[in-house]
Amino acid sequence: MPQESSHRVVHRVVVVVDENSNPFELGCASEVFGLRRPELGRDLYDFRLCSPEPRTPMRDGFFTLTGVAGLEAADTADTLIVPNRPDVDVPRRPAVLDAIRRAHARGARLVGFCSGAFTLAEAGVLDGRRATAHWQWADAFRARFPAVRLEENVLFVDDGDILTAAGSAAALDLGLHIVRRDHGADVANSVSRRLVFAAHRDGGQRQFVERPVPTAPDESLAPVTAWAQERLDAPLTVADLAARAAVSPATLHRRFRAQLGTTPLAWLTRERLALACRMIERGESRFDLVARRSGLGTAANLRALMRRETGLTPSAYRGRFGPGAARPP
Repeated sequence: MPQESSHRVVHRVVVVVDENSNPFELGCASEVFGLRRPELGRDLYDFRLCSPEPRTPMRDGFFTLTGVAGLEAADTADTLIVPNRPDVDVPRRPAVLDAIRRAHARGARLVGFCSGAFTLAEAGVLDGRRATAHWQWADAFRARFPAVRLEENVLFVDDGDILTAAGSAAALDLGLHIVRRDHGADVANSVSRRLVFAAHRDGGQRQFVERPVPTAPDESLAPVTAWAQERLDAPLTVADLAARAAVSPATLHRRFRAQLGTTPLAWLTRERLALACRMIERGESRFDLVARRSGLGTAANLRALMRRETGLTPSAYRGRFGPGAARPP
């Protein structure tokens, strides 16, 4: 992709593809970081694939990848997404591990999707760091890499310059989280709409969500969540949501856990914070007003939640994502 303007080069995301890599995670990275964004009027990333070999057979021989850059492209990455493979007991290529170590040493952001956490750990960059991996490999990971602080019951872990996702679908969650971190909530929502995917599943949600076969009457949460999203500024409670859904609070709690992997109160707080972020991105600088209209109550509460979820104060968030803000390269 070309430069976004004559003054700034777009952040470069490079995916390393190795023998027996999973096509799905490669597709997730391509969809989130690789597509042009005419609806936004600009491209978000300069996206490239690279491989240590000219011909790379993908998982179970589904297809062979050719025509991508050599492994030297990893040395140009601002964000490097490492290989993920189902054969977690097979050592990674030394050349790939060396490329990861070089990227880490020069300050590039590292991302592991699913079994990519094994690749990062084998490279030695996860020692003493937080990470996650697919639940079925948690015991094997912990036995091989005891110095890594594994969090096995979450969708993804953001540990600053190293981020890991638990499984295949969680790669999309982490990808959208990275877009939100880089470009703000509005842009991440735009990307998620194009994907027809949930805009924000919190990384702290558990990995597997029960989805029982629906029974009559329809138990979908869509009507009650849509109703609540139109009234986030109102003093809604879990009891209000339950009354709207015509169920008890306990039943509503079970349905949220089963269908969304979170609690009604946590969902409501997350939606309110997302609304507050959108208001700030669109130019609202009166944080007490933002807090009231998003249902977060006070500017102090807004500040505490934003620092917890985004790592930024409202003022810093406005400086980074508000109108006219210069996006980081």
